Amino acid sequence: MKRIFPIITVLILLSLLGLIFFQFLWIKSARDTKDKQVDDNIVQAMGEAAQVLTMDNGPVIPMGQKNDLLFPGDKLQLQYFKPSVIQRFSADEINEIIRKAFNKNNLRNIPFEFAVTVNSLNGKQVLSENFYKLYVDSANNRNHVIPLEPPSGSSFENLVREELLSVIVPQQKTIVWKEMFWFIIGAILFTFIITTAFFITIRTLLKQKKLSEIKSDFINNMTHEFKTPLATISLAVDAIKNEKVKNDSEKMNYFIGIIKEENRRMNKQVETILQAALLDKQEVQLNLKKTHAHDLIVSAVNNINLQVEEKHGLLEVHLEAENDLMMADEVHFTNLINNLLDNAVKYSKENLQIKLSTENNIQRFKIIIEDNGIGMNKETLNRIFEKFYRAHTGNVHNVKGFGLGLSYVKTMVHAHQGTIKAESIVGKGSIFILSFPLVK
Repeated sequence: MKRIFPIITVLILLSLLGLIFFQFLWIKSARDTKDKQVDDNIVQAMGEAAQVLTMDNGPVIPMGQKNDLLFPGDKLQLQYFKPSVIQRFSADEINEIIRKAFNKNNLRNIPFEFAVTVNSLNGKQVLSENFYKLYVDSANNRNHVIPLEPPSGSSFENLVREELLSVIVPQQKTIVWKEMFWFIIGAILFTFIITTAFFITIRTLLKQKKLSEIKSDFINNMTHEFKTPLATISLAVDAIKNEKVKNDSEKMNYFIGIIKEENRRMNKQVETILQAALLDKQEVQLNLKKTHAHDLIVSAVNNINLQVEEKHGLLEVHLEAENDLMMADEVHFTNLINNLLDNAVKYSKENLQIKLSTENNIQRFKIIIEDNGIGMNKETLNRIFEKFYRAHTGNVHNVKGFGLGLSYVKTMVHAHQGTIKAESIVGKGSIFILSFPLVK
């Protein structure tokens, strides 16, 4: 597992990065293709508009009608040159012709500005209102230019001044991106889904790895916890078989007491494991009733006093809450207090000191348990309520247990509609703060 996990992680990560890279290339290629398609459609539309604009419809002023009102130069122009697009069409008419051509070539919603200019010294031109404004900003706006030529075979084919049709599409790149919007959103969405699946997979693998480590630690701890009493019982049984012990009732009672004590200890460990299994299945039924919490705390303190005395420690109890009436299960509430006190004793240093106090805080009953033990670092503090987790104290077996105590405490606190918070400093001790609702 230790070797295969990094390999799986690297392979999935490389696959994800490769997918994102090729997704980026695909979007870029699609953008370039779409941009060229828009260019081609614009040129096609301009070609069709040019055909309409250069159709041979005759002169603006028919020959022989009021020609005497024209200057000689204008008369000569009408006789030898076909009237230009500028002379025959207004700006609005040109705009309408280009718009129809755009609509025909799938450019219905694309804005444009245009200009028709004459390639001559007089510089005549017809242009839309914002053409020059967009023409100056050539970095963001694309200008398309085609010559306006009369149809092949027209009588004026060789006599027309060269005119140019310019069409500027403002922010053409932005328009292309907008048309690809849903394609890009789809690509990003599926990339996000795959990325999420990747992280969920890695998280699951980490969780499985963690569970595997916890399982191994649990088996090791359980083996140690059962091996010691079994070895003690075996030695006691061998001692009882001795003829000298058989004839000494005092020694017989001593060894029988050892066997009973170790048997009780093993039963307690089995009960702890079975209780954890019931908590997993949520099959523990609490017998909640109105109870004075101070009475249950005193009972738990009495149970732990002997262990504190064996360590030559000091247990201070300050039951200062004026109201301690709450809904509680006597057995489980006593057990959770006993577990917290037991932990304080287990993880203690020399000169053990434990302080248990109670107080009221806005219709709630608070219990504060402080000790001057070895304390916990930040990582341990974040994980102490996890099932089977045990803080490392150098020697894995110097503190007995399965790592179920605080998990049970948290479950029971929540079952009593309460909250629990832990604070700790390495080398200075820990504080557990419990809060429960009072009976209204």
